[in-house]
Amino acid sequence: MTSFVAGPVRVTVPATSANLGPGFDSLGLALELRDELEGEVLGDGLVVEVVGAGEGSVPLDESHLVVCAMRAAFDALGGQPPGLRLRCTNVVPHARGLGSSSAAIVGGLVLARALVAGGTLVLDDAALFELAARMEGHPDNVSPALHGGFTISGHDDDGFWTVGSPVDPRVAVVVFVPPDGVSTEVARGLLPSQVPHADAAADAGRTALLVAALGGRPEHLLRATRDYLHQEQRRPAMPASLALVDALRADDVPAVVSGAGPTVLAFVDGPAGGERLLARCPDGWAAHVLGVSTDGARVLD
Repeated sequence: MTSFVAGPVRVTVPATSANLGPGFDSLGLALELRDELEGEVLGDGLVVEVVGAGEGSVPLDESHLVVCAMRAAFDALGGQPPGLRLRCTNVVPHARGLGSSSAAIVGGLVLARALVAGGTLVLDDAALFELAARMEGHPDNVSPALHGGFTISGHDDDGFWTVGSPVDPRVAVVVFVPPDGVSTEVARGLLPSQVPHADAAADAGRTALLVAALGGRPEHLLRATRDYLHQEQRRPAMPASLALVDALRADDVPAVVSGAGPTVLAFVDGPAGGERLLARCPDGWAAHVLGVSTDGARVLD
């Protein structure tokens, strides 16, 4: 029989940016912008409270994504609790390409595991990652959300896989977040079913260069972030975002669309470099200077 811990448990989980230009569906970076979840096993019922991003718009029942993830984890851990209380304090904006759904899935899985006595012995990080990737459908955001830092991930006949890669400590980012979101489904729907061989080869080279640039050669980030496969194709869904990317890159700033967009992410040389870039934020948008989070989802004391 599954044994649950007494009292509330808190978990923090980072925002993430996937693709980073050429690394479509394979590269992901954890950012120091974090949601916090608090859960507690009750005698019966379900209570869900949301504060911050999504407040007033996301469901407060079994269809809430964090609850869905927790239910999946409890099943893997051997049984459901009699009742559950969940409080989500959300900072990661929704539908902006900063991994809000991956944060919800990974955060929910980690929270449920922490609510089960000895949960990590039954559901280790490798199994939790596999479960998260299956729920999300691809691993590029869930991997850095769980492990932190910069990750390279994918899927093959053996399942989902992920490998961490170093990030030069000089690297920071600025994210420019527009007021309106774009759904991942709409953004993916604009992509062609086939691409020219030359574009695929060019993207592969830039992706390899990006791993090296982030790992210790940041002077190559502008060339390394050039994409051929998905950003231009998505321009109709986010013209203002691509216009900002174009303007920043024209000034030698390594700028990309974050994930499926429409947030724009720019790599900078430390927080000071980021502060100088804040003046480029369009009217009505929000801008944040963020470090790379070396920690993924974790249980708070």
